[in-house]
Amino acid sequence: MAEVIFDADERLWLLSTATTSYALRLDASDAPRHVYWGPTLTLAQAATVRTPVLSKISSVDSLTDEELPVEGGSRFDAPSLQVRFADRVAAFEWKYVDYTVDGGHLAIRFTDRHYPLEVVLHYWVGAGTDVIERWTTLRHTGSDDPITLLRCDSASWFLPLRADYEVSHTVGGWSSEFRLQHTPIPVGETTFTSRRGTSSHQANPWLMVTSGDEVWSGALAWSGSYRITVRRTPQGQTSFTGGFGHEGLTWRLNPGEAWETPVFAGLYAADGADAASRRWHAYVLNHVLPHSDETRTIVYNSWEATEFDVSERNQKMLAARAAALGCELFVMDDGWFGARTHDAAGLGDWTVNRDRFPGGLDPLIAEVHRLGMRFGLWVEPEMVNPDSDLYRQHPDWVMHMPNRTRTTMRNQLVLNFGRTDVAEWAHKWLDQLVGQHEIDFLKWDMNRSFSEAGWPAESDPDRLWIDHVRHVYAIIDRLRADHPQLRIEACSGGGGRIDLGMLARTDQAWVSDNTDALDRIHIQHGYSRIYPARTLSAWVTDSPNQLTGRTIPLAFRFHVAMAGVLGIGGNLLNWTEQELAEATSLLAQYKSVRHIVQHGVQYDLTAGPVTAVQYVLGNETVVLAYRPAVNFGLPQVPLRLKALDPAASYTTGSSTHSGAVLMHHGLEPALPLGDYASTMIHLTQVA
Repeated sequence: MAEVIFDADERLWLLSTATTSYALRLDASDAPRHVYWGPTLTLAQAATVRTPVLSKISSVDSLTDEELPVEGGSRFDAPSLQVRFADRVAAFEWKYVDYTVDGGHLAIRFTDRHYPLEVVLHYWVGAGTDVIERWTTLRHTGSDDPITLLRCDSASWFLPLRADYEVSHTVGGWSSEFRLQHTPIPVGETTFTSRRGTSSHQANPWLMVTSGDEVWSGALAWSGSYRITVRRTPQGQTSFTGGFGHEGLTWRLNPGEAWETPVFAGLYAADGADAASRRWHAYVLNHVLPHSDETRTIVYNSWEATEFDVSERNQKMLAARAAALGCELFVMDDGWFGARTHDAAGLGDWTVNRDRFPGGLDPLIAEVHRLGMRFGLWVEPEMVNPDSDLYRQHPDWVMHMPNRTRTTMRNQLVLNFGRTDVAEWAHKWLDQLVGQHEIDFLKWDMNRSFSEAGWPAESDPDRLWIDHVRHVYAIIDRLRADHPQLRIEACSGGGGRIDLGMLARTDQAWVSDNTDALDRIHIQHGYSRIYPARTLSAWVTDSPNQLTGRTIPLAFRFHVAMAGVLGIGGNLLNWTEQELAEATSLLAQYKSVRHIVQHGVQYDLTAGPVTAVQYVLGNETVVLAYRPAVNFGLPQVPLRLKALDPAASYTTGSSTHSGAVLMHHGLEPALPLGDYASTMIHLTQVA
């Protein structure tokens, strides 16, 4: 049960989740000090916790265990909060004011002892989750000069003393996202960051710190540039701090103005990284994702079939094939608007191309609906081609700096959504597009990073990095409120902007432009360390793969894409009758088990050269098994399933197995001969 308790004598707060506790107290100077984060404690037990090394640290090596480390005094670690007042004073001194508890929300209010700055530390614990949400709000309580913010992290998380720690995180690039890394934490500071304006392909904003089976993890709910710093001191103290923005940015807090950071959520698990992942999945499903109870539809996306060669005729032909296959949502990708016949023109001119669609969008939409599918469109609202009517009319709307070249990437520039007028323009055309047509789904893309991120007319130009993201959030939130039937997929050149902030307002995520099934196994594994299968969009596309040139059987491509929200992205007009028949059968198989994949509990399995993903929901379980390469002479090791009832029996329809045997002896999957062998196994409990 989630609860917050205060011990007035100890000046100590204890937050309790389903199976963990978190404690902090005020010291004699009113500074908020971390006390404990781990398995469940009582309030009396938490009051006895003392940091054992405090008495052993000399004054020149002061231990910084503040809940939000600040600059000033004998503090020498990376600060989470740095401010500079008008008289150039750059330190903060805590003065406790009061606290409030509203359900599972604890807010502890402080002020500086001299200057007009209020700091509130926020904590939230919710029913049914061990995740603790933390964030910080600042308020300028004066009436004179602004306060400069040099750094304002959401939270800092402190870990108990252990002999050694390892950090797990993901790295990557375009079409190689979510590559999982495990690294011992060295003494010093290790920084994970994005300076790109998005959470990025290169480093997703989460980490897991492990010692044995114990895991302390954090995930930042922010879709722009960020910085997470892991600190390990020579004395053995380990912590991590994180928030929005990267180094070198400053923001101005004006009199009367408030400033709120995004949530930096934390989770402790005593039973390993896989179990921590399952708790993150449950948190995302139950507390982050909108409409998480829905089962996502099977999409057909036309991009790889037609690219920019879009017409009403070929889209209708593809829609007919997709409907016959069993798809439920038809999405027309890039090329339907303006002069968008290639990637160097038309972006920003969001009116339908009448040469390609003489009657507008409605005839195609009507045909898609007649075929029994929903209709969706690709959009990229934050971008513009220099060769567009929009740019010719409003060249000042893009991010730019005086006397600096405007760098194009993918032949496009970034619109400054920090500007209210630009954000309002975007909302207006999106609202009209969805409202004037029967559009059920938007694939919201964002294909390049920020550069020349200036705002010449703004006196506080670094706000662009924050306000751009906030306005993107606000537009999506308004669209969803005004069009309750609308569902949205997050995309940024693949997985360049997937995080808890974006998932809080979208329904699924396009995790990579790489649809090669072998690469996708690893991409999807890294993605699933934090994010659940219910959010993972995965397509079956043509073979050889257009990116890698690899030739992979259709069944293997399907089985990999079934480990999430299945979609089809190949050119169905070129598929043979045999391929269409096989795909129809495989798609029907997915429909029979997708409720388990999308709403079940995920377990990763390995047995020699075979890797598998298992999902468990109620009395059903599904296993998707893959063997990319044959290893002649090596025994086939059975897959040991997890989370079954050992006293029960399970049937595939053609054979029955003991739960105890499946978990302890294992199951030998019936894989076809040759490389790229795969199978799907659906087991139902019968007794």
